[in-house]
Amino acid sequence: MDFILQSDIANVLLILGIAVLILESVVLGFSTVVLLFLGLSLVLTGLGMKIGLLEATYVAALWSNTLVTSVLAFSLWKPLRRMQSKVEVQNIDSDFAKETFVITTDVDIRGESTHLYSGIKWKLKSHQPIKSGTMVKVVKTDVGVMWVEAL
Repeated sequence: MDFILQSDIANVLLILGIAVLILESVVLGFSTVVLLFLGLSLVLTGLGMKIGLLEATYVAALWSNTLVTSVLAFSLWKPLRRMQSKVEVQNIDSDFAKETFVITTDVDIRGESTHLYSGIKWKLKSHQPIKSGTMVKVVKTDVGVMWVEAL
């Protein structure tokens, strides 16, 4: 085992780099970009040793990984964080959106009135005040809230 680590450090670095990249992508889902930088650094250092750009020694591997990881982190940190912070909001129509019913209390933006539907007490909200006894339609749902409009 010690012979393999001493004689074939380039392959060891390549294998470690690929393993770290797999861990980062499959297990962690690119949530920690630090492992991405480390994995890329290990692969690049291993390739550099394979083609003869770097000496195949532990000292060269250590310094090369330190330098390459730092350069990757410095150059890619902001673009990757910006990519991760983009969130797409999608309105999902559920089965009971577009349901119609008659309200028994006045409904407004405050959400003080409720409606029992499917065993759950939902708050009712509307952008326009609606008087009790009006037929309404569900136009949007949030957690525990039905947004309604008068028909």
